[in-house]
Amino acid sequence: MNKRLVLIIYRLLVAAVVLAAVVTQLTHSAGRIIGFSYVNFFSFFTIESNLFGAAMFIALAALLLQKRTSALADNLRGAATLFMVITGIIYSLLLTGVDVQASLPWCNAVLHYIFPVVILADWLIFPPAKKIRYGSSAYWLLYPVGYGLYSLVRGPLAQHWYPYPFLNTYQYGYVRVAMNMVVIGLGMGLLVMAFTWLTTLRQAAGPKRRK
Repeated sequence: MNKRLVLIIYRLLVAAVVLAAVVTQLTHSAGRIIGFSYVNFFSFFTIESNLFGAAMFIALAALLLQKRTSALADNLRGAATLFMVITGIIYSLLLTGVDVQASLPWCNAVLHYIFPVVILADWLIFPPAKKIRYGSSAYWLLYPVGYGLYSLVRGPLAQHWYPYPFLNTYQYGYVRVAMNMVVIGLGMGLLVMAFTWLTTLRQAAGPKRRK
């Protein structure tokens, strides 16, 4: 079995496990939480980032099957990797023990720990052929920023429901939440810079290893 086929199968299997974790947790939560809201469930950054990451793994497998490359796919893959790394870091630092509707242990492990590590390793071991520039990777931050704004606008309209405590303006007020968002935003910006720099190093090292 050649390496390309192994990589295709591996990415499809990872995507299947992630999707199974999301569906299982969704079914479990819907059957046990009184007044369960599907909109709330899919408003968690964890769920959205995992679905996006799984979709990218499926897309990458399809491109490999066709022996094609795509600059757009590379950028979307980079964004998906960043979102999953953010998911893992924020959960580990701020949300361990907080109810984020990931009550099943194996689902929680897949969505918050395993997939963030796997997708980052995938990016570093198999970096895109073309260089990812800082100007391009900066656009990856648009989604997290938009997500934060969406959560703030929707919160009051959803009976003060917020996906994460650090976004809860009803409990902490807009000033503190704004400060939280600024600190997290700066952290994300530094992460994008470090991520892009590290990716460039991996791309430069690739040809040397093959010589």
